[in-house]
Amino acid sequence: MRRALYGFGAVRFAKRVNSVHHARIMPLLVTGTMPRRAPVTGTDPRYPRRLPCPFSFPPSGLPTALNSDLLATLRHEWFGNARADVLAGLVVALALIPEAIAFSIIAGVDPKVGLYASFSIAVITAIAGGRPGMISAATAATAVLMVTLVKDHGLQYLLAATVLAGLIQIGAGLLGLGSLMRFVSRSVMTGFVNALAILIFMAQLPELVGVPSLTYVMVAAGLAIIYLFPRLTRAVPSPLVCIVVLTTISLALGLDIRTVSDMGELPDSLPVFLLPDVPFTIETLMIILPYSAGVAAVGLLESLMTASIVDELTDTSSDRRRECIGQGLANTATGFIGGMAGCAMIGQSIINVKSGGRGRLSCFIAGVFLLLMIVFLGDWVGRIPMAALVAIMIMVSIGTFSWSSIANLREHPRSSSIVMLATVVVVVATHNLAIGVLVGVLFSGIFFAWKIAQIFRVTSALDDRGSTRTYTVEGQLFFASSDDFTAAFDFREALERVVIDVSKAHIWDISSVQALDMVVLKFRREGAEVELVGLNEASETIVDQLAVHDRPGALDDLMEH
Repeated sequence: MRRALYGFGAVRFAKRVNSVHHARIMPLLVTGTMPRRAPVTGTDPRYPRRLPCPFSFPPSGLPTALNSDLLATLRHEWFGNARADVLAGLVVALALIPEAIAFSIIAGVDPKVGLYASFSIAVITAIAGGRPGMISAATAATAVLMVTLVKDHGLQYLLAATVLAGLIQIGAGLLGLGSLMRFVSRSVMTGFVNALAILIFMAQLPELVGVPSLTYVMVAAGLAIIYLFPRLTRAVPSPLVCIVVLTTISLALGLDIRTVSDMGELPDSLPVFLLPDVPFTIETLMIILPYSAGVAAVGLLESLMTASIVDELTDTSSDRRRECIGQGLANTATGFIGGMAGCAMIGQSIINVKSGGRGRLSCFIAGVFLLLMIVFLGDWVGRIPMAALVAIMIMVSIGTFSWSSIANLREHPRSSSIVMLATVVVVVATHNLAIGVLVGVLFSGIFFAWKIAQIFRVTSALDDRGSTRTYTVEGQLFFASSDDFTAAFDFREALERVVIDVSKAHIWDISSVQALDMVVLKFRREGAEVELVGLNEASETIVDQLAVHDRPGALDDLMEH
């Protein structure tokens, strides 16, 4: 308590001084100031003759010690790895340019929409997001959801939908919906990663098909630099070296190969604030709401999945609630500067981590460098050969894929392997990560319910008189095990009394309560007295609320049916 009230400095101070000075120290502890005539004299050279106030109360009322912890955290997240974060951010910025242009083309809008979005989302999530070192920008996952909206209603409705999607994500963060990620199993995560690796590689195929043979040489050279340069030094990220070397070779030799400028025209001005030019009516809301809800859900799902992967790569933890809110703030702001919705990018996040990026500065630098390069260095950026960026993305694809999962197909339970493969197949077939993950979660739930239903049994014992049979139920009684529960009873046996002992079981849902009703009423129909014993508190609550076997007329209703 003393630490909380007075600050760490005051506690250490109070422990060190001699007891004769307690009367002089009390004003310090109470008011935060030393009396003018309170010199501390002593022979210990570690303590000065006049002690300044070791802390002060800020206007918020919080001790400086707490503010110091906050500042230390911010300093670590932003500048604890500054040099590597800056270099990694530069690499990511270069890799973001062709992808942002490509995603704009997917959505059917001008390239500057994706480029402005990547800048805005990267900078804002760096500040407000919950996962340092993770890269967020315009993505294909959200772009594909906007195609129909842009085609039917135009760009302005896309901007309005982006703003609304951000507001939905903020609401989801405030409600703590990020905690739903705990229902995503390891098999689904592995399938998600493998499918994403396949999609990243497939996205490079247009740059590898129908191109001059020199392109293959450049890509091979880029891969050689990426994988061999770290053996010489890790002071500079090898993807950045790959870009510089291949660009220099291309310009020096005048090679006729595709460059970034061939992907689309780069903007030459800074983004400006604007309101989406749409009618503010209920009709407009009804048009954009389905798209905004889809974008919000897909964006949060992919962002939280990516955050979990970065958590594992860096052996650190993320704040899911803050990440949801940060993604929402980023999308809301992006819609007001003419950008499209986005989310976390697992490919770019892996590039960042493998290039040494760990802190918030890397994502911030990536966004700032992206804007500066496309606006002020657009001509030079446009000369970067696509072969260099393709080599980087192939490296990302190889590094993203979980190669051990192939060998684990034989060792892991068949159900886990099916979940993983189903996730991969659906994602690759639909090019929609959210649908694949939802299918994987669905399969995981089905298999889990099936396994739990197998851990269930009903045993019985007849007393010495042969008039009373006790049924002992063990396991989880829910919709998947309710049929087995009903089938375990012999209603034709002539008994005076039946005892159903559920002390080793738990009743979960309405299906299990209805099965219990059926068993009790069938025995009563045969003239037996039924006693239900051993209900735990939760089971008793749901039985009292939903069961009908003790209600008047319940047996008559059963007889009629």
